Amino acid sequence: MSGEEHTNPPAQAGEDLPKPAPRVLTIAAGDIVDALDLGLRDFRAAPLYGLFFGGIYAVGGMLIVLTASALQMSYVSYPLAVGFALIGPFIAVGLYEVSRRREKGEPLQWGPVLGVIFAQRRRETGWMAFVTLFILVMWMYQVRVLLALFIGLHAPTTFNGFLDVVVGTPEGLIFLGIGHVVGAFNSLVLFSLTVVSFPLLLDREVDFVTAMITSVRAVFTNPKPMIGWAFIIMVLLMIAIAPFFIGLFIALPILGHTTWHLYRKLVAPEGG
Repeated sequence: MSGEEHTNPPAQAGEDLPKPAPRVLTIAAGDIVDALDLGLRDFRAAPLYGLFFGGIYAVGGMLIVLTASALQMSYVSYPLAVGFALIGPFIAVGLYEVSRRREKGEPLQWGPVLGVIFAQRRRETGWMAFVTLFILVMWMYQVRVLLALFIGLHAPTTFNGFLDVVVGTPEGLIFLGIGHVVGAFNSLVLFSLTVVSFPLLLDREVDFVTAMITSVRAVFTNPKPMIGWAFIIMVLLMIAIAPFFIGLFIALPILGHTTWHLYRKLVAPEGG
């Protein structure tokens, strides 16, 4: 046996140390306005990208509602439309990439932009997509439970019939009120989990749990401006959805680009 000893080379200083958690910054209401202005500039500078991704979102919403109608389940059209709005942050990944490229001065080309989106399936963004879809499914189950409790198991099969029951009976009004409270809670939870996490996952190599924790910390560190931003999102999406999702062609790109710039204001640069 030779006298050689096989030892592992010494680790580089800091090589095995975990990366520090992203540092959350404090913002004010003026930062929301500034981010909106920057988001509008991105949309005006690259409108085709915004209309493309907004169109995917709008057509997806249309197909969901038309499918519910074809299956004689028109009564779930409204909660489905509201729930579908919850997965907007995942659809907006392409918009984040457009804003990131404009910020870095990189050329805007369809191949690289779409390539980044497809590359997300091998990254932690896929897990975040699962989180958003899970909350959407839970929202629809909650709607079914509320329907059974307040309207009965045999809900109207047409949307007009559903509206007559909801706005014309005491049980329907209770269903409408509680449903909006539950939906608002689900939206607030998902907003807190995703408002920073999707752009953070696109920008850095972090796991989705760290991204969600950072997003929640950003909301809790800046409750007033972030609740204000959540309210702006809700109002714009409700207005955009009303004309059979057509408004999403414009609303989604503006919200997506703005979210990227808001992320830049909420999370310190890597190593900063």
